Amino acid sequence: MAELIAKTPLGKMAPLTIGTCTVTEVSLGTLTSIAPLGGAKIADAFKTAQGIKWPAPNRATGKEGARAIWFGRDMVLLAGSTADASLIPYAAMTDQTDAWTTVTLEGVKAEDVLARLVPLDLSAARFKRGHTARTQIQHMTGSVTRIGADTFLLMVFRSMAGTLLHDLERAMASVATRG
Repeated sequence: MAELIAKTPLGKMAPLTIGTCTVTEVSLGTLTSIAPLGGAKIADAFKTAQGIKWPAPNRATGKEGARAIWFGRDMVLLAGSTADASLIPYAAMTDQTDAWTTVTLEGVKAEDVLARLVPLDLSAARFKRGHTARTQIQHMTGSVTRIGADTFLLMVFRSMAGTLLHDLERAMASVATRG
């Protein structure tokens, strides 16, 4: 019988640094989409069950290891923590763990790199820590969340992992070339 070996979307790539920016593949652990059923008020039950606040639109709550990321109208992506069964009466929950590629982009020029790929103002004055957006990353549907002063969490569908890395490499090289 063949032995199957689990692989990350980018094959456990080493961090890639170009100029002042580094892209690193990260695992967020278990990913679960949570969509309230029929307008159910889930915030209190979510806080009790998961220990973190239900995020407002375009926001993320929690921290590394247990994060709730707004993922669209009436949808949150729970990252790093298993969804508690007590939420079943309130929401449809779907395991998304193998569906996404997740990387961090960090460095003093990270905003400049993303300015070449994302059609949003991601400057620190407008897009603060804890802000998130479902948006285009180059031509891919994705998610961008600021998790630090110069650090962003980027997510695209797993099938687009290589394309994300390619696009980030080109944008990082372009920014590095300009000094």
